[in-house]
Amino acid sequence: MTALPWSESHQRRQRVLRPAWPVVLRRTRPVSDVWGFDRGTPVDRHYIDSFLDTHRRDIRGRVLEVKDSAYTERYGREVVDRQVLDIDATNPSATIVADLSDATQLPTAAFDCFILTQTLHLIYDLQGAVRSCGQLLRPGGVLLVTGPAVSRVRKDDCWRFTPHSLGRLLEGTFARVSVSSYGNVLAAKAFLDGMAQEEVPRRLLDKRDERYPVIVAARAVKG
Repeated sequence: MTALPWSESHQRRQRVLRPAWPVVLRRTRPVSDVWGFDRGTPVDRHYIDSFLDTHRRDIRGRVLEVKDSAYTERYGREVVDRQVLDIDATNPSATIVADLSDATQLPTAAFDCFILTQTLHLIYDLQGAVRSCGQLLRPGGVLLVTGPAVSRVRKDDCWRFTPHSLGRLLEGTFARVSVSSYGNVLAAKAFLDGMAQEEVPRRLLDKRDERYPVIVAARAVKG
């Protein structure tokens, strides 16, 4: 998901003029059709930030990210080189234009860390993409990956993840894999309705219920 150009004042106005909580259970349409970007920060971003903050020590050396290098800049430590991967050649931030599921387009053993957030579910050839992730990393390199368990559907969506499925997917390529889930039933309903994280008390977002994850995340180390 790419950030959309709403100002903070517009987002605050939307939250005031169209309050979400009183109508969540009485609507068949969400309060936002763009994951809450027009109201503030989408709920799933809270969990992505939490995951990357926990693993900021892994974001070092040569780091690869998709679309832009925002997370590398925010959480990286001792980063000596940052690169951006995108299949879209018109992206001015892209330094590597390639299809992640096609290993022939990608370098080998070039990076110490690969930040892959909310992207894997858009790639039909999941196994090919995961093999490419392994190819991109040096021995001991770390993949930090997140994917949706619950989300609205966009036209190019292919998959959703559970902790079990993401773990199984990565274990065939990586030597060590640890999987985490983030969210609870309240957060999942808020995210589906397009509420912004600014509208949900943080103490409620931070409660974890593995039965109702909003996102699933994994740290995978190449052998």
